[in-house]
Parts: sequence; structure tokens; C-alpha cells
Amino acid sequence: MSRDATQHVLAIDLGTSGPKVALVDRSGAIAAWHFEPIGLTLLPGGGAEQDPGEWWSAIVTGVRAVMDEAGSGIGDIAAVACTAQWSGTVAVDAAGEHIGNAIIWMDSRGAQLVADVIGGPVRLEGYDVRKAIRWIRLTGGAPAKSGKDPVGHILWLKRHRPGVVGQTALFLEPKDYLNLRLTGRAAAGYDSIALHWVTDNRDVDAVRYEPALLSALGFDPGTLPELSPPNAILAPLLPAVAAELGIPAGIPVVMGTPDLHSAAVGSGAVADGACHLYLGTSSWLICHVPYKKTDLFHNMASLPSALPGLWLLANEQETAGACLTHLAQNLGFGRDEFAADPSLRSVYQALDRIAERVPAGSNGVIFTPWLYGERTPVEDATVRSAFFNQSLATTKDDLVRSTFEGVALNSRWLLRYVEKFIKRRVDDIRIVGGGANSEVWCRIHADVLGRTVHVVENPVLVNVRGVGLLAWLSLGRISVADIVRAVPVAVSYDPDPANRRLFDARFEEFVRIYKANRTIHARLNRT
Repeated sequence: MSRDATQHVLAIDLGTSGPKVALVDRSGAIAAWHFEPIGLTLLPGGGAEQDPGEWWSAIVTGVRAVMDEAGSGIGDIAAVACTAQWSGTVAVDAAGEHIGNAIIWMDSRGAQLVADVIGGPVRLEGYDVRKAIRWIRLTGGAPAKSGKDPVGHILWLKRHRPGVVGQTALFLEPKDYLNLRLTGRAAAGYDSIALHWVTDNRDVDAVRYEPALLSALGFDPGTLPELSPPNAILAPLLPAVAAELGIPAGIPVVMGTPDLHSAAVGSGAVADGACHLYLGTSSWLICHVPYKKTDLFHNMASLPSALPGLWLLANEQETAGACLTHLAQNLGFGRDEFAADPSLRSVYQALDRIAERVPAGSNGVIFTPWLYGERTPVEDATVRSAFFNQSLATTKDDLVRSTFEGVALNSRWLLRYVEKFIKRRVDDIRIVGGGANSEVWCRIHADVLGRTVHVVENPVLVNVRGVGLLAWLSLGRISVADIVRAVPVAVSYDPDPANRRLFDARFEEFVRIYKANRTIHARLNRT
């Protein structure tokens, strides 16, 4: 047996609901994995925070559980690699300790402060034209009007928590914070730093901070980490941390990458224009491209990828699986069915069963999945969800099915502009994330999108697989071509031609619902 065959990468994926930890070999196979749940704090005015201390405790528990499960048969740990929720902010002091909670990607409290910075006398989509041109030319995009990227977070901290800012040595993305804990070295990848909108990304292999952009946002360059290529080796694992995790010291820690980027790799869709749809708490439909480009009107841009020499078309829809969680936890849907049938492993399987017994089109009900605003293809922090076209004949089952379909309709809305961005039709889409375990949801997506969807093996482990393969790439043990072969498709679903006209019509109404109600939502939810 070769040395590589007995080695694994320890892959850590810090998701919003908690970290997954896995052991990934050079072929992409996963020897063992563990999920550890964590909490989320939602605050008035659009706040969303998590405790980095809880992140770390959950990761330690996960690593120890995986190592115990794997036992002695896994061989050496070749590297440690982290991926994490993107567009978050962790303030750390000079000793590398976090200061208070992390502000995560859902937090919109900085929206007005961002509006003040990006505005000006001559505006386009809320941006001063001269400022927008400079941002797009250098970075490929611009600070999000929603306030949900680190620009909004840092501006909000400066205004509302000056005590925190006064103690802050560095502001770090979640992935880069984890790397600091592992190695004692603070650095951001060309990919992870992108949503700070302060880097010159025109040479994707030599990204650097741009003084004019730092000045425009009022950011102290000393509070941002050094930059590193995403495929670099960061530093060795610290001895004290190794002892805490129960693994040997000195193992190389690679730079890793944010979750969008690791999912793109873990989906196997790494060829130019090959798309994957991620269905997790949030959702996205992205692909690698060989060029820098921006669609300001639909909040999409190609930003530095985790793969050398490439950009990643970045976008995100705020709530996908979160809509099903809302049904189950806040509205109680599916709980009775779950409690009554011991063969069901989760309330989500109960929701699947309910959705399957309702005909396509949900008996006329349309659900809009904007429970926490939206990012793409419209950036609108005030838009909210609703069940439209209910009647006295509407049942709970109809509402469940319409929730599945509403998320898929939102994905179709995004697909329209992704295809315009890459200037080609996307016929095949790989589907990953926890939502890909739902056969009914995959079939709904195939019908609503009108495209063939391919579910990869172990879709819920796409991020740990992706960052594990990236680690092997960073170590020089595999090539990009090997990644495609490492991610097999488990099952494929073709669209049902009988539902085409139905969902074509539903989609047009879905978009009209947004346009007709956006000003109402703005009045109701403006803070």
C-alpha cells in the first residue's frame, strides 16, 4: 500500500449550524466524520452573532470524535485544512483572543453605514458612480448595500462598539480566525479577503491591498491580516493545540478557503462554466470562470477562487434549508408525522413525505423564501417571505410543498442571471449540501429549473471533501484534473416535461410577486 493511501487530511468545515470534521484521503474518500451543533444569536435590527469560543469547543469535540471513530487504521495526518462560513468578522486582540461574539454573514446592522460610505451626488443602484467604477475595476465588486459583508460589520463595530474596536488588533474572517487558533499565524487568503472590498484582484495570483480603497472605507490597514495565496501552506500546528485536539504537533496547516469555494471544489464542478447548486441553510449557484467580471445590477461578481489562476462566480441566496427549519421549529410542521412514525430519522424526512403527496404547483400556493432578506439576484435586506394565494381549501401539506417549490423558484431566478453572466445555457447542474439528500426536493429543482440535476455522493459532506482535496492540491499530491474524478455522481434527475408549462407560469408570477410587494416590505421593515 502506498504512503498516500494510508494518509488523510483532517478537514474542518465551520457551518452556521455547527462544524463538521472529517478525514479525507487523496481520492476524496471520507474515512470518518462528525457534526457538532452550535447556537446562533439573532438580535434586533438585523443582528446575527455566534460565539467563537463555542466554535472552537465544538471543533475540539468533533476532532476527538473523528479520531476515536477512525482508530489506528487511518495512517498519518498529512495536513489540517479549514473551510468556514464566509463574510463574517471576528475581532481579535494582540494575543489572538477573540473579543466578544463574531458577527456572521446574516448580520445587516451596518446597512445604513455602508450606504453613507458608498453614496454620492450621482448614484447608480445606490452607489456613487465614480466610487463604483473604482471598486469594480479593482476588486470586481463593491460593498454590499445590505451591510452583510465585513465592510458593514466593521463599520457597525466602529460606530456602536468602540470599546471592542479599541482592543482589536485584527479583524478576521471565520476561516482565518480558525487558522490563527491552529497555528498562531494570522493571514487571509486571496479568496477569503475578497468581501472586504479593499484588494486589487486584477491579477488573481498576486492579490494585494489597495490603499485608496482602505482610505475610502476608513479602514486601518494595520487591523487587516497579511495576504497569502489560497493554495499555500500557512504554518505547522501548534503543540498546545495538537494536544488539545489529540493529534501530533507540527502537522502542516494549509490556508483553506471559504465555504462557497470549498463547495465548488467538493462538488467536482471545477471546469470553466460547470455549475453547482448548494442547498444548505442558504443557497447559491456558482461556477469557476477564467475572467474577472461584475454584474452590479444582480449582485454577482467573479472573485478570486481557491484554485490557482481562476475566478469564482460568487452569489448567494439567504435562506434555503432555513425555510424548512422555520417550518419545523417555528410553525411545527412535520412534527406530528415525525413523532407518529419511528421509521423517520428526522422531521425533515417527514416534510419530504408531506411534499411528495401534494401535486406539482402546490394547489396554487406560492411561497417566497425571503425570511432574512435577499442578496442575489436582488440585494434587498427588507424583503420578507409569504404564502401567496391561500384559500379555505389550502392545507398545511400545500404550504409545505410550496416551501420546497419557492426555494427552487428562487434558484431559477438566480439561474437566469448566472447564464447571462457566463453567456451560455447550463444544461447540467451538480447539487450538493444537506438539501440534496431530499429526493423530492431534487426532483422539484429539476422540474422548476428545467435542467438535469446530478446529486453527488455524500452531498452533505461537500465542504469537507472540497477543502480536503484542496489540501492535497496544496501539498502537491493531486492535480485539478484529479478533483473531477474524486467526486462521483450518485443519482441524476431529469425535468418532467409534463410540469414545464406549469412552472414556467409559476416562475413569472414569482418574480411579479417580488416586484409588486418590495416597496411594502421596505416600509414595514426599514430600521
